[in-house]
Amino acid sequence: MYQHILAAIDGSDSGWLVADEAVRFAADQRASLRFIHVVDEGVVYWGADGVILDSVFDTLRRSGQAILDRAAAAASQAGLKAETLLRETVGKRLPDVIIAEAAAWPADLLVLGAHGRSGVGHLLLGSVSESVVRRSPVPVLLVRGRTEAAQGTPSPQDAPPGSGGR
Repeated sequence: MYQHILAAIDGSDSGWLVADEAVRFAADQRASLRFIHVVDEGVVYWGADGVILDSVFDTLRRSGQAILDRAAAAASQAGLKAETLLRETVGKRLPDVIIAEAAAWPADLLVLGAHGRSGVGHLLLGSVSESVVRRSPVPVLLVRGRTEAAQGTPSPQDAPPGSGGR
């Protein structure tokens, strides 16, 4: 039985599926639930040739907090109280931040999305979920994103967590 579930969400369609699954699993396990969103400021530094762009960082933080607030509201609708955590990083890989947070809390289950990138997208962007699965000291539940071809219908756009957009 899991007591502390950490769900990493990013605001993508598969991220909302992660939020849905984490809420359902936490309710089933009667577990504490924490959502984490990581703002990777290093991407902005890299793209801006080292110039600090405070307005961009503020936008990323506000967006991340809105994602967390939306997931917490979905948990509340399901009768759960979820904690939220916004982490910022420069120079650390996202999997490292997620794993460190799982250890610090301590989580006994991680819930992550699998975007299913392959080819050049996987080569360039890597796979956060793959790296976490390989190195996590606790079990990882991967929630696969849906594709139109796999479902036969378009994927829901901005389906809020808890809406049953499955």
